[in-house]
Formats: sequence, structure tokens, C-alpha cells
Amino acid sequence: MSTSPLHGRSLAFVGLGVMGYPMAGHLAHAGAEVQVFNRTAAKAETWCAEHPGAAAPTPREAAADADIVFLCVGNDDDVRSVVFGSDGVLAGMSPGAALVDHTTASAELARELARSASEQGLGFLDAPVSGGQAGAQNGQLTVMVGGEADTYAACEPVMRVYAKQIKLLGSAGSGQLAKMVNQICIAGVLQGLSEGVAFAEAAGLDVDEVVEVIREGAAQSWQMNNRAHTMARDAFEFGFAVDWMRKDLGIALETGRALGARLPLTALVDQFYGDVQSMGGGRWDTSSLVRRLRDRR
Repeated sequence: MSTSPLHGRSLAFVGLGVMGYPMAGHLAHAGAEVQVFNRTAAKAETWCAEHPGAAAPTPREAAADADIVFLCVGNDDDVRSVVFGSDGVLAGMSPGAALVDHTTASAELARELARSASEQGLGFLDAPVSGGQAGAQNGQLTVMVGGEADTYAACEPVMRVYAKQIKLLGSAGSGQLAKMVNQICIAGVLQGLSEGVAFAEAAGLDVDEVVEVIREGAAQSWQMNNRAHTMARDAFEFGFAVDWMRKDLGIALETGRALGARLPLTALVDQFYGDVQSMGGGRWDTSSLVRRLRDRR
């Protein structure tokens, strides 16, 4: 008899992108019965060839009989397209089940989903993640959660399969607000790191050697440890795309305006990412900020 904590659990996962694909795989290999849906059906078929589980033709059919339905899609509109309507997950879910949205989206959408779920007797969590594709593949994501404590208690052990850190931060929308904080901080760190790398190059220093020294001091960051060396090599064909970062920063800036929270550096870095997009780097990793400094020498 399986000793897996998820053995026999019926779960659904909607959205098999660079994050959702491995996250759903962790659930399947932990013993859950997983139904998946992806807008590009071939991606779901490939997932099923690599993992135990089954593909459904619609979000509604994926969600039918699931204890928990997970979402990880692109933006607010993408979430609405798979949640609402006759083929959306809400149409297939049964009272007592829970909907967990891992998409990075707006806090307003999270509150909208929470209301709709509650009207159907469903639990809801907004649970955006951080850690990138590598974090998803290695089961080392950080999950920022908003929602009710009882729903969180039911879902947290399941999310542990692909996360190293999970925390309930408040009512619906709190997870998305925390993710905005995360992206605001990353934007500032990456701009500083880009300027540091470009300065080291202009000064004739070996970037790898400089980073080896300073990452043991107060300048240390995840971005420095994981991106400084590839930045020095002008390598950006991987990681978290600039297009997605601009989407996230746009949400943060709009929310900041509504809250009266000033975000001058975030607004500036958002413009810099616009420069990178104009250079054809929309799909480059966010560390490509350094490219615009090199191209302006």
C-alpha cells in the first residue's frame, strides 16, 4: 500500500506552462490522481506521456470530482477564461472542493474569484509563486497565499509537494499583493546588479572574480548568485521572460497608484524593460537589463 500523503487524492491542474508543467508532475508522482488541461492540447498529451495522469478536453471536465483545482496561467483574462463560463472549472467543481490560483494576477481578480467560489460552497486561495522554472522543477518554490485559514489548512500539505516555503498572509488578495512586493524588490535588485556588472566590465575587472568576493558580503542576493555569471556572458535565453516581468510590474504599479504607494524605482525599471523589449528581448531573462547598458556605451 502506498505511503504517499497524496495517494488517492483527486486533483486537477489547469495550465501546463513552464511552471505548471513540473508542478503538476510533482503532484502526480506524489501519488495523486491528476487530471490536466492545457489550451494547447498537444502539451497536455506530452505531459501525460511523461507523468501518471489524464488530460481533459475542457477545464470543467478536468475539475470534475477534484478535491482541489490548481490554476497556473498567464494573466487576469487567462484566469477568467478557464474559471468562468459553461466550460470553466467552476462549472465542474463540487461543493467542498477548493480552487487554488498560482497565476500572478491582480488582487482584484483574487477577491472576485473568492466571492464566486464562496457562492458555490467552494474554498479559494490566491497563491502566486516565486522561484522560477528551476524552483518549479526542483520542488523548491515559495508560495504567497491569501484566503481563509480552513482552506489553507486543507491545501497547504498538498502544495508542500512542490514548495519549500508557504505562508498564509491574510484574506483573499493578500498573496497577490505579496507577489507584487516580491517583483518590486527583484526589479530594484536586478537594476543594481546590472549596473554593478557593467561597471566592473568598464573598469576591466573580471566579473566572476568580483562576484566571488562580494557575494559573501552585504551585496549578496539570489540574483547575484544565480544571474551575475550569465549576465557577464551576455546569456539570456532562459529564465523568467521580460514580457512576464513587465506584466507583473504593470500590476504592481497600477495597484500602487490605487493605494497611494509611491514606486519611483519600479516605474523606472519598468521603462528600462520596455527598452529591452524594443531590442527584441521580450523573451529574454529579466537579467537582460544589463544589455541596455552595454548597448549605450
